[in-house]
Amino acid sequence: MIRNPITLALAINFSRQVGQAFSLPVHKTIILACTLAVAAHAQDTRNVTEPVIPKSCAAIVAKLAGIDESKPDTLRIQEALDHCPAGQAVELKPEGAASAFLAGPLELRAGVTLLVDAGATLFASRNPRDYDVTPGACGIVNERGRGCKPLIAADHVAGAGVMGDGVIDGRGPAKLLGQDVSWWDLAQEAKVKNANQNCPRIIVANKADNFTLYRITLKNSPNFHVAYSGGNGFTAWGVIIDTPKAGRNTDGIDPGNATNVTITHCYIRAGDDNVAIKAGQPGPTSHITIAHNHFYYGHGVSIGSETDGGASAIRVTDLSIDGADNGIRIKSNSSRGGLVHDVVYEDVCIRDTRNPIMMDSNYSFYGAARDKLPTFNDIVLRNVRVFGPGTITLDGYDEEHRLGISFDNVTLSDPAAVKMSAGHADVKIGPGAVNFHPAGADVQVAGQAGRSAPNACEAKFVPMPSRAARR
Repeated sequence: MIRNPITLALAINFSRQVGQAFSLPVHKTIILACTLAVAAHAQDTRNVTEPVIPKSCAAIVAKLAGIDESKPDTLRIQEALDHCPAGQAVELKPEGAASAFLAGPLELRAGVTLLVDAGATLFASRNPRDYDVTPGACGIVNERGRGCKPLIAADHVAGAGVMGDGVIDGRGPAKLLGQDVSWWDLAQEAKVKNANQNCPRIIVANKADNFTLYRITLKNSPNFHVAYSGGNGFTAWGVIIDTPKAGRNTDGIDPGNATNVTITHCYIRAGDDNVAIKAGQPGPTSHITIAHNHFYYGHGVSIGSETDGGASAIRVTDLSIDGADNGIRIKSNSSRGGLVHDVVYEDVCIRDTRNPIMMDSNYSFYGAARDKLPTFNDIVLRNVRVFGPGTITLDGYDEEHRLGISFDNVTLSDPAAVKMSAGHADVKIGPGAVNFHPAGADVQVAGQAGRSAPNACEAKFVPMPSRAARR
């Protein structure tokens, strides 16, 4: 997926020259032109292609048929990762009835992939002491938070990854060793107390350029499944994230303060945001492509709530959202807000979702200061179709920090069943069909809706794939 200012005419002209130079048949010249024209709209500036699983430097064979907390595999996996040459993988292999691996925190090395084979499951340890950042910091609720290491860390290493058709299970609902609570119980306790849970994430990649997730299944994370921050180049391709609604704060994939991110061909259902683009300090988040994905229950595709670092050049295309709490959402508030702009949602189908479109400038979790005001503008929804009842929220912060949003061929299956909440917004309608009328305090509507066929969604809603059925 390349981002270049190539129009269709330029793409055709360039492709003709290439075709003549290499004696390409006409049909291949046309395909090249279309590929270039489509690529011009993608916002990840890299040329992203389907990843390739590297060869193995070491194969670690499973010894456990079930989980035995007294027999962790952490040391032998880490030792293999430490000695694996860049460009190769440490492979976790099932053997006979033995298919389980048990580990505490693991650290990836530059250029090294952790490969979990089909039929193998890597289970996370339930011992909070394994994850302590400081003694006793993990597995508790307090004001500070951030007391746990992740299960898999990629810290300042380039070219690392996690791949394979196996499963990584964070065991969020399982009781912790020595405690009568699970990780998810701690999350609920933190909500009640308005405090922070100290629970590990499955994968945290920090300043890890060109990090790749490919074909792996992640489930039951104690907290976020994947957090990618501060890097240039992140690809999640063909990833399945499958966690119950009960798992509070179990976001699927969260890129933040990063550039050149592609999330594609993924299936995600989780207890919080399916994808959340974070854009807090210390810097911007930009050039994000989210394409060809299916989201189920969860809190939708979100930007925020931290936006004070700025978020831009984001494209969400070919997406289904089915049975979620939220669909398309940008969220922030006056304690963590900033500029979000140049965001396009195109070819999106949303069904049975409580808040199908939600632009929220007064999201919860305020900090003490109120000096970081959110501004969302140049937000475009094109070829979006919503099925079922719900609420559309178009909430600018105030008269100066307005929401600027465009609707082009955005249609509701039952307009009478969808409520509207709007304020401090500049709304552009058309040129495609729009069968609802945004209205509210200080809402200005310009443009005129035309006639266009609703976005074709009949083939968009597909069942969550099973491990065996995938590929």
